[in-house]
Amino acid sequence: MGDAYTSASTLELAAAHDGFHKNLDDDGREKRTGTFVTASAHIITAVIGSGVLSLAWAIAQLGWVAGPAVLMAFSFITYFTSTLLADSYRSPHPVSGNRNYTYMDVVRANLGGKKVQLCGIAQYVNLVGVTIGYTITASISMVAVKKSNCYHWEGHEASCKVSKYPYMMIFAAIQIVLSQIPDFHKLSWLSILAAVMSFAYSSIGLGLSIAKVVIGHAAHTNLTGVQVGIDVSAQDKVWRTFQAIGDIAFAYAYSTVLIEIQDTLKSYPPENKVMKKASLAGVSTTTIFYVLCGCVGYAAFGNEAPGNFLTGFGFYEPFWLIDFANVCIAVHLIGAYQVFCQPLFGFFEIKCRERWPQSRFITAEHIVNLPFYGEYYVNMFRVVWRTAYVIVTALIAMIFPFFNSFLGLIGAGSFYPLTVYFPIEMYIARAKIQRFSFTWVWLKILSWVCLVVSLVAAIGSVQGLLADVKKYKPFQTE
Repeated sequence: MGDAYTSASTLELAAAHDGFHKNLDDDGREKRTGTFVTASAHIITAVIGSGVLSLAWAIAQLGWVAGPAVLMAFSFITYFTSTLLADSYRSPHPVSGNRNYTYMDVVRANLGGKKVQLCGIAQYVNLVGVTIGYTITASISMVAVKKSNCYHWEGHEASCKVSKYPYMMIFAAIQIVLSQIPDFHKLSWLSILAAVMSFAYSSIGLGLSIAKVVIGHAAHTNLTGVQVGIDVSAQDKVWRTFQAIGDIAFAYAYSTVLIEIQDTLKSYPPENKVMKKASLAGVSTTTIFYVLCGCVGYAAFGNEAPGNFLTGFGFYEPFWLIDFANVCIAVHLIGAYQVFCQPLFGFFEIKCRERWPQSRFITAEHIVNLPFYGEYYVNMFRVVWRTAYVIVTALIAMIFPFFNSFLGLIGAGSFYPLTVYFPIEMYIARAKIQRFSFTWVWLKILSWVCLVVSLVAAIGSVQGLLADVKKYKPFQTE
């Protein structure tokens, strides 16, 4: 009897042990459930920002020849370097090697040295800048809904002044709640919703542009874009060209969160193969929308294309459709904010756990039963620090509402190292490419060209930033 009881207990323990291991990956971490669909959704959410609606302005600065050519060039560069980065997720072998959970881990495993710190600075400064910029942009979309209704009922010449600050607070309150999602692995549903929203407002902007062209309201366009002496001065033409190239280059950059996205994928099929397919799907989808929205938008508005033809009121009617599109932009940015801040949250929390492993405040997880959800693990440090982060980014957005001008500069500092330099250097090191071989030379040329583009974009961003500072009035109602 005792032996039978012992055997039964042993079997139960073994079964429980097997069940426990079924919920873990090969390295003892929680089993990942990400798929091609969820990775594609994360990429589309990260890449297709509300900036897609400003591409008509970018094409207007470059013209019919250079505009689409620059769009296509950066789509190819982004996809190519993303495939190199995807192969670096595991090391030393891209399939059987050890996992690298963050971009910094990848650089540490393949390059090491001070380049790890350079990567961390470029990545996390960019993430902070993007979250502040999204707070501003989302509030602009919310304000556009209010103004759209005002213009509809009071006429297009009405002042319709609306403050964006209450909407920044609403956006921050939503982010405080969503920021309690424990990690990137629990974010798939939000990314899928955000990706659907990005398709919705991009399609609305595209449809309205097509309608304007079809009914014969197309505007004046040029092969070389805005004309010197007619639309702009020669100096403004140069600055705008720099800014347009920068806008397009950074509109494709999602390398900041690529490794974190790849770390959500199941271990089989191999993560690098799935990630390459997801990158192809994400970049291809993005490019189609970018070319259509940029080119058709330019055809509709010509050289006077607004910076954003939904929030900048390139269209006024039908007002209800403009309202819906701007709501979609706000919802998309709610999800995109989380895609960009979750890697930052994870990095800071891991560092704190390593620094103070004995602190119950930092390490303890408390179980709370939530209606319609079940067990939810609450960590007090996570609640306090993430809430504080969202509040601080919202305050910075309120104090410096022209912070979007900083994003071009921050992007210039992150696009080259994160999207181009590190993926290429890690591939050269991993594949042991000989110096001055054909492959080494053309990879270096690609890297240097992208460095020049980043520097050009940085110059244009600084000029735009100085112009914003000159006309800055704190807490002004628009």
